[in-house]
Amino acid sequence: MFDIVVTTAFGLETVVSREMNALGFDTYRVENGKITIQAGFEEISRLNVWLRSADRVFIKLASFPAHDFGELFDQARAIDWSDFFPADARIDVRGKSHQSQLHSVPDCQAIVKKAIIEQLKSAYGTTWFPETGPAFPLEVALHKDEANLLLDTSGTGLHKRGYRTLVGSAPLKETLAAGLVKLSFWNADRPLIDPFCGSGTIPIEAALIGLNRAPGLNRSFAAEAWPFFPGQIWSQKREEARDLEQKDRQFHIIGNDSDPKVLELARYHARQAGVDHLIHFQEQSVRHLQTKKKYGCLITNPPYGERLGNKNDLITLYQEMALAFSSLETWSIYILSADPDFSTYFTRKADKRRKLYNGKIACTYFEFFGPAPPRRSSGKPGPNPPVSTSPSVAT
Repeated sequence: MFDIVVTTAFGLETVVSREMNALGFDTYRVENGKITIQAGFEEISRLNVWLRSADRVFIKLASFPAHDFGELFDQARAIDWSDFFPADARIDVRGKSHQSQLHSVPDCQAIVKKAIIEQLKSAYGTTWFPETGPAFPLEVALHKDEANLLLDTSGTGLHKRGYRTLVGSAPLKETLAAGLVKLSFWNADRPLIDPFCGSGTIPIEAALIGLNRAPGLNRSFAAEAWPFFPGQIWSQKREEARDLEQKDRQFHIIGNDSDPKVLELARYHARQAGVDHLIHFQEQSVRHLQTKKKYGCLITNPPYGERLGNKNDLITLYQEMALAFSSLETWSIYILSADPDFSTYFTRKADKRRKLYNGKIACTYFEFFGPAPPRRSSGKPGPNPPVSTSPSVAT
């Protein structure tokens, strides 16, 4: 078993912990930007394949005090790196430092890599490391003079699903888009509209959630190439994920945008994701938004600031949104905005506000709750947020 650190964008910790709970994990510690658990090889691969809103999955190799560069070097060199790294390993050391005396991240990276090489020289009895083998991304994270050495099993961030190969302006990360959907009342039985869909990330992520398609199904992970990590586990987890996909589900998902060029990107990405048949993209200004559907969810990330041009354009847009959305009396509305003046011009008090980050941009997620759908004729309640059919695990 390993100590595992699952990192998240600030504000999505609750979403990711719910995802982990649906996967069967019930013992973990939640902190700002991360969730820690103990897990083995099988659980690590399952987390990578299934987590929708997390950033990365790390193996925590060591944690120790580091008040100076000498202490950092000695502690890093004391680890038996040959337990993890073959003689041809490509060692990529990243770093970050917060409230620590060792604030020069490049120096910390160089010192940790030097310590690793020195230990491997002794372990393998060689002085030359070609670094032509599998990549081992390692992060040295310093916080209040405590160093954590973390081995990144994901490699490329988990937001890289593989379908978004063309990027428009100010793209919304897939992990955040999935988080926005998961924070809403949407489920596959309710209509969904994104009136500012851009390159289509929110509608596509909603469709993937509705299908119960594992987000990591069609991508690779760094740990797949590691000699100490059992390779067959990854194919097993992908096969398990394919069996759990609900391929015949149908949805009412609409993505609108006034820019025909970005809609072409959205359609292309939907095709790449294999959900183009489930989403209707159309060119439409928000002022013309209308629908006969009831009890749906509107989830969107409207333009703001430099994306729109000037302040007058921004004010006009928010006023148009307020007018257009006022007709959606039975809908729940969710708006992510980084504009500090949004609520002033939207002129409607949110039922709930959440602080989220789109990359390094501080945002607020405004939630406006509509009425619950009526009970069905069977006497059973109307649709609620779905219970995940993701595989369970023992931890």
